[in-house]
Amino acid sequence: MSTRQVEAGRVRVHLRTEVGQQRLQATLRSEAVTVEHRPIGRELAPGEPLPVPHDEEDGRVTVIPVLEEILVVEKRLVLREELRLRRTSSLEDVDHAVDVQRQHAEVERLPPADPQDPSNPGHPQ
Repeated sequence: MSTRQVEAGRVRVHLRTEVGQQRLQATLRSEAVTVEHRPIGRELAPGEPLPVPHDEEDGRVTVIPVLEEILVVEKRLVLREELRLRRTSSLEDVDHAVDVQRQHAEVERLPPADPQDPSNPGHPQ
């Protein structure tokens, strides 16, 4: 038993690409930080724990203590200042046109090639 290949038909596919604009809408969030130097100038009492960074105002402000050792006859820690970092947020709506591409395929069904047709690429010469 043998098999043979028989052409039952052909297809031609055309791809068409369209480029158009589409509106892109988004909400952008940005944050800014301002630095406020707040002078303190208070000497720490002996045995007083060192101040550590902490948040205030529901996390919108971060306080960072700045220490300095000064020489008198003895060494003492003086809380020189605090840096207060305040966070603010803003929202911005943007509407921007962007190019998008979309392809469409067109499929054309063709009849089988005539083996006797000289314009057929499979025709013996």
